[in-house]
Amino acid sequence: RPLHPPCGPPPLPKVQQPGAPNLVDSSTMSEETPQMGRRLGGRKTQVKNKSAAERQITAEQMLRESMERGGMDASFRPPKRVIADHQELDELRMQKRKNYEDTIRRSRTNMGVWAQYALWEANQKEFERARSVFERAIDVDYRNQSIWLKYAEMEMKNRFVNHARNVWERAVQLLPRVDQFWFKFAYMEEMLGNIAGARQIFERWMKWAPGHNAWNTYIKFEVRRRNTPRARSIYERMLITHNELETYVKFAKFEVKHGKREYARLVYERAMKELGEESHVKEFFVEFAKFEESCKEFDRARVIYKYALDRVPKEEAQQIYEMYSAFEKKHGTRETVEDVILSKRRFQYEEEISENPANYDVWFDYIRLEEGKGKKRSVREVYERAIAVRPPIHEKRFWKRYIFLWINYAVYEELEAKDVDRARQVWRACLELIPHKVFTFAKVWLMAAQFEVRHKNLESARKLLGMAIGKCPKQKLFKGYIELEFRLAEIDRCRKIYEKYLEFMPENCTAWKKYGELEASLQEYDRARAIFEMAVNQQTLDMPEMLWKSYIDFEIKVKSHDRVRKLYDRLLERTKHVRVWISRAQFETSLNEIKRARKVFESANEYFKENKDSSKEERVMLVEAWLDFEMNRGSNKTVQEVRAKLPRRVKSKRLVKSENGADAYWEEYYDYIFPDEESKQNTFKLLEMARMWKKQQA
Repeated sequence: RPLHPPCGPPPLPKVQQPGAPNLVDSSTMSEETPQMGRRLGGRKTQVKNKSAAERQITAEQMLRESMERGGMDASFRPPKRVIADHQELDELRMQKRKNYEDTIRRSRTNMGVWAQYALWEANQKEFERARSVFERAIDVDYRNQSIWLKYAEMEMKNRFVNHARNVWERAVQLLPRVDQFWFKFAYMEEMLGNIAGARQIFERWMKWAPGHNAWNTYIKFEVRRRNTPRARSIYERMLITHNELETYVKFAKFEVKHGKREYARLVYERAMKELGEESHVKEFFVEFAKFEESCKEFDRARVIYKYALDRVPKEEAQQIYEMYSAFEKKHGTRETVEDVILSKRRFQYEEEISENPANYDVWFDYIRLEEGKGKKRSVREVYERAIAVRPPIHEKRFWKRYIFLWINYAVYEELEAKDVDRARQVWRACLELIPHKVFTFAKVWLMAAQFEVRHKNLESARKLLGMAIGKCPKQKLFKGYIELEFRLAEIDRCRKIYEKYLEFMPENCTAWKKYGELEASLQEYDRARAIFEMAVNQQTLDMPEMLWKSYIDFEIKVKSHDRVRKLYDRLLERTKHVRVWISRAQFETSLNEIKRARKVFESANEYFKENKDSSKEERVMLVEAWLDFEMNRGSNKTVQEVRAKLPRRVKSKRLVKSENGADAYWEEYYDYIFPDEESKQNTFKLLEMARMWKKQQA
């Protein structure tokens, strides 16, 4: 790039605005280009093409290129001035002072200029002038800490000790809360060997109740002087000013470092006593336990870990668990290691219980954990906490899991703890807790009664079951009470309970059946027959077919065949179910009464043939049973006759109606056509065809 002429850089080309027309085309520009270069002494060349150049050059780019090419050398330094005599030196100093004074006059509050001015005077060995400058700066702003520090450092650097003391005294009096002044003041006295003066400075400083660093500095000072009792007294005074956990921990470490382990233990115990819950911090317990471990007091360390796990918040206890586990693996036995693992699981259960106390599944797991450990006190404590969490509302579905806590508690007291009286109290408390007017649990009544029986307290068991039947009669209670008395061979009591049972539930066929079977087992056939007669004559029964079957089986068992036939006749008067007919025929077959059995089948077939209300499936079932009977007990002729009665299975369609009575869709189904229905069906088809022909003729 050519150098610019002495008159200055050439004018920058004008930048054409976007969208402006180009004044000179490319052909004209190419023709006049040689003429523009010939301007050594001639007239000024006119630029005819004023459009924007393709490459634009900015001022920043020009400066950067100049630096790169060495036009502006960054390493340039002005030459050193050589002073020939004192007069020239005085002139230079006068000029320098005048510059500083002018600068200070312009910016009076700029403490940096004041400090430079004073330090320059000190370098010139003009200490009085330097002090004067520092004093003037302090008059402007005495709160500026850097001025005081540079003032005192200037005095100390030049060994003006008394002047430095005066500066520090004024600084700590005017700004007593600036710790740096006190630090440097005491350090100066200590370096000068003035121990008493340094201690006096520290004492003056401590009256202002400074922070931890000040106290620690004072303690370190006394330790350097090997005055341990005085350092200990300073820690005691520090605890008054800063009654914090950090102070106690440092105090204890100080005692350990100087071989006073008993004093350190007292400091830790004092922290727990004086701070209370504030000391329940993870870091404190960890330090205390490590201290006891270093003292070979493993039992004490173990107690501290356990105490910490009970007191520290759950979210911070993970590290304590890890350290406790490592401690037990290092110094404990197999039992203690297992105890740590159980403690961790115990912590997890406690956390889940705190989130949802009514989660009884967690309580069951927690109880099993404690039972596996085998400590009665812990097990009872968990049981008591669990049963104290009652369901929120009186609905049986919420109480089912809860009641099993009581049951397990009572069983544990009886079988594991061997405490019969306590188990009895648990059963009584459970029965009093249940709202029997809303719902009850027969299982609890029965288990409580069985508990009394096991311990030979029969009267109490009977009173419990009698109370249960009186308060909340349930089928399970009656059955359990009857079973108990039957095992004790108290038949009369069983009869009385059955009477109460049937009085309360007269429609219960199971109760009638069991009562009759009881009398039959005692060979009291008349009583059993009378009970069955009373049962079948009841107006409402829940399962009458079961009762009739039991009555018939009873008569068959006592071989009263005529009574059985009469019972079948009475039953057929009440119901014509196909199974009753088949059962009657099978009874006759069992007595080898073939004609009677065949007659029963014929009567049943006639009934289903004439009765259109019965389903065809029942008649099919009857004919199949009849055919099976003839194949076993009949002849070929009778077999062929019955086989001829079998229906023909056909597939048909029927229209299904919707709920509003409209036609919905057609569905396929299987129908049975018996031989006696074929002729009727053919006649019906003939009449239908005749009706359709008549309709066409019309």
